[in-house]
Amino acid sequence: MSENKGYARPEALVDADWVQAHITDPKVRIVEVDVNTRSYDEGHIPGSVAFNWQKELQDQIVRAPISKSGLEELLSNAGVDKDTTIVLYGDNNNWFAAWALWILKYYGHNDVRLLDGGRVKWLADKREITTEIPSYPRTSYQAGEPHTDLRALRDQVLSSLGKSGIALVDVRSPG
Repeated sequence: MSENKGYARPEALVDADWVQAHITDPKVRIVEVDVNTRSYDEGHIPGSVAFNWQKELQDQIVRAPISKSGLEELLSNAGVDKDTTIVLYGDNNNWFAAWALWILKYYGHNDVRLLDGGRVKWLADKREITTEIPSYPRTSYQAGEPHTDLRALRDQVLSSLGKSGIALVDVRSPG
């Protein structure tokens, strides 16, 4: 785990030493989710699988996260079950890794964490990478119903504007 560092949810982060110690743990699945979807092929944390944010984590027709059945298929193929600890990491400050964390929480996967510092920190520490693609036994993952309280849609936002006790936080990068 990462030291607290004053974070509101320090349990959501693991450091590189924790990941290194759990690379072969069958109850941990390390997943790379990059802005640059080719990064994984250039080298990744041993034992990690890749989720392509463009093709696997979003609906291909409408602007929406992956469907429940799509997530079940993705996680089943990655050998994940409800008790698996999923550690996400990626490039660009863990941008799409954090988005994947939100999707997993949205569908009720409880034990999801981010690698503190992501791909950049792992590489800067000169830790081992590989181009070997692992294979895990398929599971029958069952996602929960969406936690709709974790998502604000346009009409909800518009109806909340100007109301007391409501804060809207925009976490998009500038530009």
